[in-house]
Amino acid sequence: MSREPVLRQRRRNHYDVTNRVRVSHPQDVAREAARLIGAIYPDFDRSALAGAFETFGQLYAGLLPGYVGCDTWYHDAQHSLDVALAAVRLLDGHERGAPEAERLGARRMVLGVVIALFHDAGYIRRNDDDALNGAEFTLSHVRRSSEFLEAFLPQIGYAAEATLGAKIVHFTGYEMPLDDIDVHDPRDRMLGFLVGSGDLLAQTADRCYPEKCRDFLFPEFEICGLAGTARRGGPEPLYRDRSDLLSGTKAFNEKLWSDRLDGYFGGVHRYLGVHFSGQFGGRNPYVDSIRSNLSRVARAVREKRPERVLSQRPEVVGSAQLREILGARAVTQAA
Repeated sequence: MSREPVLRQRRRNHYDVTNRVRVSHPQDVAREAARLIGAIYPDFDRSALAGAFETFGQLYAGLLPGYVGCDTWYHDAQHSLDVALAAVRLLDGHERGAPEAERLGARRMVLGVVIALFHDAGYIRRNDDDALNGAEFTLSHVRRSSEFLEAFLPQIGYAAEATLGAKIVHFTGYEMPLDDIDVHDPRDRMLGFLVGSGDLLAQTADRCYPEKCRDFLFPEFEICGLAGTARRGGPEPLYRDRSDLLSGTKAFNEKLWSDRLDGYFGGVHRYLGVHFSGQFGGRNPYVDSIRSNLSRVARAVREKRPERVLSQRPEVVGSAQLREILGARAVTQAA
């Protein structure tokens, strides 16, 4: 094995922006989340967090009764695990950097991680759904995620927060105006801003973000009617083809930053600076990765052969892949 420091090694596709955490493996993200929360609140409820990650694995692997498992490509298990990791880092930075009176506390930290973990649960088909692929729920998945959270939170001892959690998850979506989300306590709104920011930062900082937009997100949009040919009674397509989607990626990201990350969410991404204090020479690895991705997109748009620039080969972590991951874990534990 190379003696070169991890951060100087070539980043691996299934690892986070630090190249240290496998965001394809629920147990790895769960361990890091527990470590960060426990460093601030040693007596926090670890069983609730562990239960959430266990259920997540079952849900996305197709092992939870009543559910088919993950069959979407862009919104796969790795995406949600990556978002949960970004969210707990933002929460860690907030708790360390905010005045004591504004801190969220251990229970809200756990709630935030759970919401982030299940923020896309609405893409997972139920056995009684008529849909043939979870991408058919693109335009309603946040509502479905909200319903899942409201039913699930009492199962891990968070019944008192079930209604709140069902509201906060809407900070990750576009199904209702942000002003209409009925969350008024400043600490709960901050929780929503942190989770919403984690969702945007994690996916756009993914090492294969440009390739995933082209190869994974576009077919999801085709299925729900947001790309390709217009359908009678369907939504107005946003993109004609894959090159059209890539051409619009830079403007889309600029709008994310102006409207949400630096806009409505109040720049709470700054708490990553607190979390990573003393590391990366004062730089934010999420921002660095996002800039690199957008630079690659811009070069690909200019190229006659964009595949020469967008050459990463991302792999989906769907139900079959996650069952293998969880099975490998079970064998390891048994040994």
